[in-house]
Amino acid sequence: MQHLLPINNALGQPIGFPLPNWKPPETPSREPMAGRFCRVEPLNPNLHAASLHDACALDAEGRMWTYLPYGPFATPDSYQAWAEEICRRGDLLFYAIIDRATDRAVGVASYLRIDPANGSIEVGHIAYSPLLQRTPAATEAMFLMMERAFTLGYRRYEWKCDALNGPSCAAARRLGFSFEGVFRQAAIYRGRNRDTAWFSVIDREWPALRDAFQRWLHPTNFDEHGKQRARLSAMTTSNLS
Repeated sequence: MQHLLPINNALGQPIGFPLPNWKPPETPSREPMAGRFCRVEPLNPNLHAASLHDACALDAEGRMWTYLPYGPFATPDSYQAWAEEICRRGDLLFYAIIDRATDRAVGVASYLRIDPANGSIEVGHIAYSPLLQRTPAATEAMFLMMERAFTLGYRRYEWKCDALNGPSCAAARRLGFSFEGVFRQAAIYRGRNRDTAWFSVIDREWPALRDAFQRWLHPTNFDEHGKQRARLSAMTTSNLS
């Protein structure tokens, strides 16, 4: 992939490439995003909380909550109370991920650190129940959220996680994010330190990455048992190299 080089100003100093037509994008809407395997729609505590609680409760050991600052939730009511609280926050846009085969909410994800002035947005708070983990819908949901952001005109799409969260770091790389480094002692949660790993996709990488997602999600990439024929990681690597 071609990298844009800095230019020199009249004083001979290197400066970033110009953006003469830059216009800040809009904040993502709450309109649902529909795919072949899933639907991503605004989190509605009254509509989704019970299904999400039941789906997450299938993770009896609570592994999905280790690197999140909340959960697990003992009852549907406690999950709903949490969902109502985060839906009141103006800095987060939470979505429920609906399995189209069952029409059940099976996971959540959120936009956060939404910065239209600089064209930057982050995806996070990803909590996939066992019913969503390692399914095509899990990947498609991330594709749909990424597609919306870049279609709106965002220049930078971020993924951050605890640097010790190996599965999340691997997921970021599989989805085509580039590793940017670790912010040491960046946060405290659950009474412990968090070093934060940073990943991103930028707008000029998106066309090739979008093509990779579409080829992976195409029906011809899945056999009669629904198993993938080609790995997404191979496609994202080949498209972004």
